[in-house]
Amino acid sequence: MNNLEDPLVSVVIPAYNAADFIGQTLRSVVAQTYRHLEIIVVDDGSCDRTQAIVQGWMQQEPHIKLLHQANAGVAAARNLGIENARGQFIAPLDADDVWHPHAIEKLVSKFQASSATVGVIYAWSVDIDQNDRPTGSFHAARIAGDVYKTLICHNFLGNASSTLIRKACLDQTGGYDVEFMAQNSQGCEDWDLYLRLAKSYDFAVVPEFLIGYRKIQSSMSRNHEQMARSHQLMLQKNQQKSPDLPSYFYRLSCSSFYLYLAQQCSASENSRDTLSWLWRAVKIDPITPLGRLSFYMLLIKSLLKLSQKMRPAPLALTKPRHLASKGPGRSMLVPGTLLPFYLPVHPLKIQLKLLAGTVLHQSLSRI
Repeated sequence: MNNLEDPLVSVVIPAYNAADFIGQTLRSVVAQTYRHLEIIVVDDGSCDRTQAIVQGWMQQEPHIKLLHQANAGVAAARNLGIENARGQFIAPLDADDVWHPHAIEKLVSKFQASSATVGVIYAWSVDIDQNDRPTGSFHAARIAGDVYKTLICHNFLGNASSTLIRKACLDQTGGYDVEFMAQNSQGCEDWDLYLRLAKSYDFAVVPEFLIGYRKIQSSMSRNHEQMARSHQLMLQKNQQKSPDLPSYFYRLSCSSFYLYLAQQCSASENSRDTLSWLWRAVKIDPITPLGRLSFYMLLIKSLLKLSQKMRPAPLALTKPRHLASKGPGRSMLVPGTLLPFYLPVHPLKIQLKLLAGTVLHQSLSRI
């Protein structure tokens, strides 16, 4: 898609000490088949080589713009980028995530085929690790239209890099809330913004895996207690604005989010914290977690691992290097690019997640 009459899309990338991955992120943006882009990187007071790497890319790509601010957090950085954006659409992208080459083209095409009531288009994402390998987790849903109630209970979008947002809607709604940083509760700024947008605008979806969402040990999303505080702050804000919603919505949101944190702890082989988050999920909502298969799988897995740690370790034979496992998932190169893209998990798991999301959305919409 190379028509200059196509709407300008402003890609906004907040970057704080992002030297390890900012080059890969920019490569995935530059490789987009949709060419009418401006790329705005906001350096949030980095003290590593982030600035130098971006400046190197600017010598090759004149449509990359670098802004600077003292370290003020991801929300303030995104807001600065949006304030300087000229595009009709805003495409947020974290500094360690990557896009499929057709991501923006497909998101813009969906917007052009949608009504004016649509403010946000999202696509599906696959979680990847620091080595670009899929972790086995993914985010997929077909939830669309009026999504506010469902979005309170479940962040089906998954992350901040999977959306294209109409800038006029952002101007009406307001940007990312910097209060999360002020209260040391970063992590749910994007979810909070999506909820404010969902109160006034419809959402639509491109049902394809177009985003690689990076999950690494040192990332903010691994600070589970901070994430929990961020989630609570987000719910408190929305409860004040929507006091008529049943309290069950907020209990369901908490239990689902605690179950998500339990899954993250399990992926990090932290069985004790996994059990702690499972207990918190049941404590706040004694019904819903017990109806989810994932709850029992996490519980059994964590208990088994703890019991194994209490036993003497058996002698282990070293597996030959050529037979060593490369971890869950596979990656392949997209033809014509250097970007690895990711083959998702088994189609049955995708269909089950889609079904669960659709049932939840339809159920909550009737309340």
